Amino acid sequence: MTRSAVLHTTGDHVLSLTLNRPESLNALTPGQREEIIRLLAEASATAEVRAVVITGSGRGFCAGADLRGAGPAGERVTGDVARTLRTGAQRLITAVLDCEKPVIAAVNGTAAGLGAHLAFACDLVLAAESARFIEVFVRRGLVPDGGGAYLLPRLIGPQRAKELMFFGDALTAPDAERLGLVNRVVRDEELAETARAWAERLASGPTRALALAKQLVNASLDTDRTAAFAAEAAAQEINMTTADAREGVRSFVERRGAEFEGR
Repeated sequence: MTRSAVLHTTGDHVLSLTLNRPESLNALTPGQREEIIRLLAEASATAEVRAVVITGSGRGFCAGADLRGAGPAGERVTGDVARTLRTGAQRLITAVLDCEKPVIAAVNGTAAGLGAHLAFACDLVLAAESARFIEVFVRRGLVPDGGGAYLLPRLIGPQRAKELMFFGDALTAPDAERLGLVNRVVRDEELAETARAWAERLASGPTRALALAKQLVNASLDTDRTAAFAAEAAAQEINMTTADAREGVRSFVERRGAEFEGR
């Protein structure tokens, strides 16, 4: 039986994705990357899915892109590298950022290079105490890819981002939390349970409102106030047509807890 490189299950409206190449610390192959992109796109379009969790099997979250299958470096045609990034790592990060359902990273062990950026692109990041985040590119004489130079300054500012990228030192989970890269650090044995609890809480929320809020926050860092306020007004207009918004207002008037259905 061939082992699946990306395990995925859906239960209680939560899609759980597990990178499943523990022998390589879940270094991403092109096939895994495409599978994750496909599953996230399906999650956006599937009403049954209302939250997503991404984690890794074994003792690592993701050690970055798997370069071992790339073959020896030969003569390149101008544009090859840029095209590979656009159609590969950048598409993966975009798939996370654009997923219409909230995405939680449950980081167990090492998250390096593209693996770190995969976590940072998620809406919420939980880290086990054993987790380590490494901007490993400089150690190999490479420029950060997978949206790192876009994500990190927006999360922790340009000076901190440069420090991580210039030195490539391993960042512990508590330090990552202190910098604002991680929402919460938990004991290793509590990671899966905490991620599940957070995901189930999100899955019981107003799914369309969460999607619109995610879009507004992500776009706000790339636009001016006028455009941000216009987007906010448009989002409000769209959201007020949903059943969950009507239920939210009705439950407030009736002084009871809201029961959202994700539509």
